[in-house]
Amino acid sequence: MATRYWIVSLPVQTPGATASSLWARLQDSISRHSFDTPLYRFNVPDLRVGTLDSLLALSDDLVKSNVFVEGVSHKIRRQIEELERAGGVESGALTVDGVPVDTYLTRFVWDEGKYPTMSPLKEIVGSIQSQVAKIEDDMKVRAAEYNNVRSQLSAINRKQSGSLAVRDLSNLVKPEDMVTSEHLVTLLAIVPKYSQKDWLSSYESLDTFVVPRSSKKLYEDNEYALYTVTLFAKVVDNFKVRAREKGFQVRDFEYSPEAQESRKEELDKLLQDQEARRASLLQWCYASYSEVFSSWMHFCAVRVFVESILRYGLPPSFLSAVLAPSQKGEKKVRSILEELSGNVHSIYWKSEDDVGVAGLGGETEAHPYVSFTINLV
Repeated sequence: MATRYWIVSLPVQTPGATASSLWARLQDSISRHSFDTPLYRFNVPDLRVGTLDSLLALSDDLVKSNVFVEGVSHKIRRQIEELERAGGVESGALTVDGVPVDTYLTRFVWDEGKYPTMSPLKEIVGSIQSQVAKIEDDMKVRAAEYNNVRSQLSAINRKQSGSLAVRDLSNLVKPEDMVTSEHLVTLLAIVPKYSQKDWLSSYESLDTFVVPRSSKKLYEDNEYALYTVTLFAKVVDNFKVRAREKGFQVRDFEYSPEAQESRKEELDKLLQDQEARRASLLQWCYASYSEVFSSWMHFCAVRVFVESILRYGLPPSFLSAVLAPSQKGEKKVRSILEELSGNVHSIYWKSEDDVGVAGLGGETEAHPYVSFTINLV
């Protein structure tokens, strides 16, 4: 599938010529000189022209609106790719109205029910803008809800997988590791990895009320080791001070099976919530991408119509087409299009050096015919 297309229009200007005869000439030229370039008719309906002043006023808005609509389309596509990766789902081909994206573009048909052709062009453009803006706002809310759950999970994971100096220790400690009685208590010491010999040789001497040979290593990461030490409760504060002086950190920890089970339930709930929101957002994105892309193609049809009139004049008489030339074939295809466009001497055409090409300004490519690029990715 091509990912880069041109939408062009050529003027029907030769006496007795029609859009159909010009289409036949274009097909013949492409097949003879650039046979590997896919070529399709782009069906633009007879829209309501209005006045030239209204078209000129609308053309300025079309520049900004196209950037916006195209941008939302790409945002949703990127969101889909991210959600598919997060779910371990193999990326599938996106569809619009049940057909592949490139098929929808190359077989475009105007939706008269959604956008009546007799409506003013400004009204059609406004309808597309508001619809796409609503979808973008909705996506922001849905994505924020999903990302909020992801952030909560990330915070929990950091606590469970970070350095021993800061991480949650509950999943590293078993009930049998802790001694709790009327007089005795077990503390958890964080010992630098390369100071373990120093800890083992000195912890008993940090206070006279430390239980001999009570220290046991529970876990070790790249920086620290986790040790237990049992001592009399009355000397805990003094032991912490002495341990800190030697570079050992005593973590505040109270073993609670109930709290540990509660954290596990919270984690399981967040995982389920994350997957449910991911799946829901993904399905919404599939549907919304279809809606936005369809709106974008209708918007492109309006662009072709408006710029063709501004470029070639009234009454509307032009052929619009979609091409997907290879990079090495672009120059040849351009020369074919220029040859078929003839000498366009419209009063609405300005040279490339003028400030703002007639119609859609600097955003549109400067050629003696209407042309703009559609990037699907």
